[in-house]
Amino acid sequence: MDFELTDSQRQVRDTAREIATSTLLPGYAERERAGRIEPALRRDLGALGLIAPELPVGLGGRDADRVTTGLVCEELGRGDLNVAYLQVVGSLVGQILVANAPDLARTWVPRITAGEGIVGIGLTEPHGGSDAGMPRMTAVPDAGSWRLDGVKSLSFAADAEAVVVFARTEGDTRGRGISAFLVPLEADGVTREPYPDVGTTAVGRGAVHLEGVRVPAANLIGAEGRAFSQVMQGFDFSRALIGLQCLGAAEQSVDETWTYVSGREAFDQPLSTRQGVAFPLAEQETLLSAARLLCLETLWRKDTGRPHTAQAAMCKWWAPKAAHEAITACLLLHGQYGYRRELPFDQRMRDVLGLQIGDGTAQIMKLVIARQRVGRSLAP
Repeated sequence: MDFELTDSQRQVRDTAREIATSTLLPGYAERERAGRIEPALRRDLGALGLIAPELPVGLGGRDADRVTTGLVCEELGRGDLNVAYLQVVGSLVGQILVANAPDLARTWVPRITAGEGIVGIGLTEPHGGSDAGMPRMTAVPDAGSWRLDGVKSLSFAADAEAVVVFARTEGDTRGRGISAFLVPLEADGVTREPYPDVGTTAVGRGAVHLEGVRVPAANLIGAEGRAFSQVMQGFDFSRALIGLQCLGAAEQSVDETWTYVSGREAFDQPLSTRQGVAFPLAEQETLLSAARLLCLETLWRKDTGRPHTAQAAMCKWWAPKAAHEAITACLLLHGQYGYRRELPFDQRMRDVLGLQIGDGTAQIMKLVIARQRVGRSLAP
């Protein structure tokens, strides 16, 4: 395994780092206050090729490897965790459409990669949370179309122009008889409900209520009744991206804290000369580096066709946790100054905390790891 980045990977990473430093970081707090990501910023990211770069060139991507996409998420996360999540959702939904609905992909993926539009993903429901295999949303065939009824939780509920939803089309068996559809959110019968979340407010999480919403038969994604097994495979990719997104915010916090403790003096010495200050930062450097390597290995495994489900689950439960702990340590090392809103640590803590819940809790991820190790019959 070669740990050196290619020239192409390095170029894309540097582009992402430049916009994270010059644009995302200075506007991080303002986006939280506004509760959204500016459409113009989305288009800027798209023009730079920083939304779903792994997708085909013909659909607005770069045909990049998944490691490159991970590097983009990490760098964007340094500037604004929420903007990085725009890239995560773009990659996840784009991959689902390209693999399972080529006609829909030709219409929607270029809008995603250009930053012109957001297509969210509605897997979980407010009543069920992690129990995504038993949706109450139903889809019934009706005169050459489908009629959908139910509620889905999703990120970018406020700004998405469409959403991929999972609905029951037959039976009542867990994980079976579930189909996926692309639903334009301007359709009749759609209403949106914002969530008053503690963090990630710029992502605009919320619920969409579908009441007798009709979509064309062509908006079915993949095979009828088999979406849960077909489409869920894409989440292994996004789990590694989320890990790097969170780690980027933590790495930025550690960098800022090293600078601070090197320049701040107490008892006539820089704080960095004290073991009680330097050693905690050294520990966080170690843990973040290890988590980062795990995430990059997972993406490398996907690029090379190797199994990576367990590794992706490890990324999802551990990297957000490690990032949250590192950011907390950085806040504390800034003392009373770090506890104030002028610095970004409290916002980063709240934003990263949300990703210990969304897209799969630690408990669900550990269940996935156990089942990969010993099989479903011997796991919890």
